[in-house]
Amino acid sequence: MIDDDILTIDEVAKYLRVSERTVYDWAQRGEIPSGKIGTVWRFQKAAIEKWVNDRLSSDTISGRSAMVQAGNLLSPDRVIFLDFKAKRDALLALADNLSQAPQVKNRQELTQEILKREELMSTAIGRGIAIPHVRLASVTDLVVSVGISRVDIQDFQALDDQPVRLVFMIAAAYNQHAYYLQTLSFFSERLKNAELRNALLAVSDPGSAYTLLCGKT
Repeated sequence: MIDDDILTIDEVAKYLRVSERTVYDWAQRGEIPSGKIGTVWRFQKAAIEKWVNDRLSSDTISGRSAMVQAGNLLSPDRVIFLDFKAKRDALLALADNLSQAPQVKNRQELTQEILKREELMSTAIGRGIAIPHVRLASVTDLVVSVGISRVDIQDFQALDDQPVRLVFMIAAAYNQHAYYLQTLSFFSERLKNAELRNALLAVSDPGSAYTLLCGKT
């Protein structure tokens, strides 16, 4: 094994976008593949990559035990109705709404990074859903806005070629890598439910959508 394949705690922390203390704690508890050379923790890069991929696919990212709670990330005033056929217009409207959350400190940066992320790769995941997302130093805590489109957004280029009608925009602090991934997975899983998607598209007010997403009756 060549040296480039062996990572230090500092390198793993940078790779995973978490603190060195978090990596150390994971290693101590045996939650991350690791080994010791003398008294120093070392990590195999390939094993770390597999560890991340396994947690993404199993929806148990990073060993974080707390369940994602939609009510902690969303509020009725961050549910809006969209009436745009172009994704750029929809993203701008949703970024404007999300930037009003107190957790977002730089509206311009949020908008720029959301658009830049979308240019790199479509955030449409199929079934009429898109989940644009960014992590920024100017965001203090993870926050979500939801856009329910009254018209088909045709240019998201989803893998299933379906137009987008539901847009979930997520902004997280730069050091919230694990929670950020878990939140992406949470919404992806919940929105596989066709009954929930149809109910969201049928709501007439933001409060009703918020209630559906929070699982309240």
